[in-house]
Amino acid sequence: MPPIRNRHEMTTLSDVLAVLPPSARLHAGRGAQTDRSLVLADVTHDSRSAGPGVLFACRPGQVADGHDFGPAAVAAGSPALLVERPLDVDVPQVQVDSVAATLGVVAATVQDHPSSALELAGVTGTNGKTTITYLMESILAAGGHTTGVVGTVSTRIAGETVAGARTTPEAPDLQRLLRRMVTSGVTAAAMEVSSHGLALGRVNGTRFSVVVFTNLTQDHLDFHPDLEDYYQAKASLFTSRFAPAAVVNVDDAFGRRVAGETALQVVRVGSRPDADVTARDVVSAPGGSTFTAVLGGRSVPVRTALPGHFNVTNALCAVAAADVMGIAPEIAAAGVAALSGVPGRMERVEAGQPFTVLVDYAHTPDSLQNVLRAARGLIDARPGAGTATGTARVIVVIGCGGDRDRGKRPLMGRAAVEGADLAVLTSDNPRSEDPMAILEAMLAGVREVPGARHTLEPARREAIALALGEARPGDVVVIAGKGHETTQELADRVVDFDDGAVARELLAGRAGQR
Repeated sequence: MPPIRNRHEMTTLSDVLAVLPPSARLHAGRGAQTDRSLVLADVTHDSRSAGPGVLFACRPGQVADGHDFGPAAVAAGSPALLVERPLDVDVPQVQVDSVAATLGVVAATVQDHPSSALELAGVTGTNGKTTITYLMESILAAGGHTTGVVGTVSTRIAGETVAGARTTPEAPDLQRLLRRMVTSGVTAAAMEVSSHGLALGRVNGTRFSVVVFTNLTQDHLDFHPDLEDYYQAKASLFTSRFAPAAVVNVDDAFGRRVAGETALQVVRVGSRPDADVTARDVVSAPGGSTFTAVLGGRSVPVRTALPGHFNVTNALCAVAAADVMGIAPEIAAAGVAALSGVPGRMERVEAGQPFTVLVDYAHTPDSLQNVLRAARGLIDARPGAGTATGTARVIVVIGCGGDRDRGKRPLMGRAAVEGADLAVLTSDNPRSEDPMAILEAMLAGVREVPGARHTLEPARREAIALALGEARPGDVVVIAGKGHETTQELADRVVDFDDGAVARELLAGRAGQR
């Protein structure tokens, strides 16, 4: 990576050309001067943000081709273009083989490589990314850092929430965000890295101190043609162009594959004999878990308020990543203990009811299995799990998103009835699809389980009300699939819908009736 310039040294077209492969070519354009000293203040692929000093990237997309907007960007004042084919315009144009693959490196150069000024942890995998980034934020703060987070639930700079539309922002937005972090005094950050972000080149040009692999299970097969393609997208993060070291959950089969295939320095986390970081003396309770983290020859007691054994693994990954970043395990343990919860991740809803209500983002078969297993563990951990009306039960409310991976719907239905005593199947975000068609696909998996107890209620509010109405003292109700989301996407509109808020409202009404 080129040396970091002082911020008063502006980026020029020559700086951009210096980071591109030899195949890149500079075209003068119609009557333009090929001035390599041309100053660039920013880069964008959105023609609405084009203007003086802003390099416009003509990125081909699924819906539109950015080359079609090149003339409009020039008319708005953009002094140069990044193209795959030259256009008939009067500004210099940098031609590359792939604008999408190049855009991240170009954006990082224009923003003066902000990731190199940060201690940055990148977390990828199907499940656990959000929780680990929250844990990392708390750990980094305990280590004395001013922190930042980029992820699904929110993006924060020094504790202040800022707008974000994607788990992993588009390349120019990401580099602009990282530059804003550096300018705001952030010294360390944690970032979720999605398979979409990797496949579409959004993180190209970003340098991490450590990258973390959580697990990989079926998801996003509406975007990836198959599971192998999904894996390869995730695995691409574990190369020297992104980071020098990796923390990998080797209890996961794909994690073992990553650990075996990467050339990075690897810290293996898990319960296997070859693990470098393990947990022993694990004690689970409704209020979380305690365990001893063993890192090589060092041991440190850890307490987490996040329930479920999978959160022990998440905490271990965070402690291991912090160790790579130079934060002592004792400080990391204090950071883990300081995190009281993660929005929409095993989040409790308390309204004085005599049973437990949890809201969770689980939207894959594996994550749903883990959450329901953890819910069962909450019952088993209580003294005298039996109730006056029988054994306490797990009840789940679950649906599947429309216009997304259809292959996982039967698997979700099966996981729901296998893990819960009663499954209430309902709508998630149906989007353009018929909710009943989605439920029928889920029922295919339900029917594979003899004696499965389930019911259908397409209206999500009524489904939550049904589950809460069924609950007896001591039961655990899991409202799964949407977690932190505050809207529901229907065919013709987006409506306000927050699972936790709806549950509280219904519980308050139930209490009033009593």
